[in-house]
Amino acid sequence: MLGTIVNTCTIIAGSIVGAILHKGIKEKYKTVLYNGLGLASLAIGLNAFISNFSKSNYPILFIISIAVGGVIGTALDIDGRFKRLVDHFSKNNSGNRLADGLATAILLYCIGPLSMLGPVVSALQGDNTFLFTNATLDFVSATIFSSTYGLGMILAAPVLFCWQGSFYLVAMISSTAVSDALMAELLIVGGLLITGSGLSLLQLKDCKTLNLLPALLVPILWFIIRSLF
Repeated sequence: MLGTIVNTCTIIAGSIVGAILHKGIKEKYKTVLYNGLGLASLAIGLNAFISNFSKSNYPILFIISIAVGGVIGTALDIDGRFKRLVDHFSKNNSGNRLADGLATAILLYCIGPLSMLGPVVSALQGDNTFLFTNATLDFVSATIFSSTYGLGMILAAPVLFCWQGSFYLVAMISSTAVSDALMAELLIVGGLLITGSGLSLLQLKDCKTLNLLPALLVPILWFIIRSLF
C-alpha cells in the first residue's frame, strides 16, 4: 500500500501548495511541468514494455489486445464520454466551483492506466514505480486545481485512496490466480498505454488512451479461456 499512500499524500501536499499560491500557476510553468512528466511517462511505459516482452509466451497477444481493446473502447467512446464529462464539470455554470473542481479532479486522478494498473503491480510484485509516477502527476494536477478551486480540493485524496486501495486488495486476495505469465502480458499492454499517455502529455499525439483501456482485459480473458482447455 506504500505507493497508494504516497499518491494520496501527494494530492494532499499539492492541494496545500496550490491553496497557498492562490492566484494560479502561469501557463509556461504548467507546460514545462507536463513536458517533464510526459518524458517520464514515455520512459516508464517503454521500459515496462521492453523489459517484459522477452517474458511473453504469446508475442502477438499485445497486438491483439490493443486492436480488440481499441475497437471496444472506441465503440463505447470512453475517451469522448470522459472528456465531455470533464468539460461539463469544468464549465462551472452552477456556481458551485468546489463541487465542479472535485468532480473533475477525481475523474482525472482515478481514471487511467497508472492509477488502475499501479496498485495491482504493487500488490503482486511490490513495485511502486507506476504509483510513484502517478503520484508525481497528481501532485502537479492537485497544485493547479487547488490554486483555482481552493483547499477543498484536498477532499479528492481519500477518494483516490479508496479507489486504488480496492484494486490493491482485489489483487492481494486473488494473487494466486494472477500468474507471472499473465502479469507480464498486462505490463506489456499497460506499458504501451502509459507510453500513449506520455505522448498526449507532450502534445505529440492524442492516442485517446482511455479508448484503449479495455485492452487490459484481453490478456485476462485469454488466460481464463486457456485454463478451461
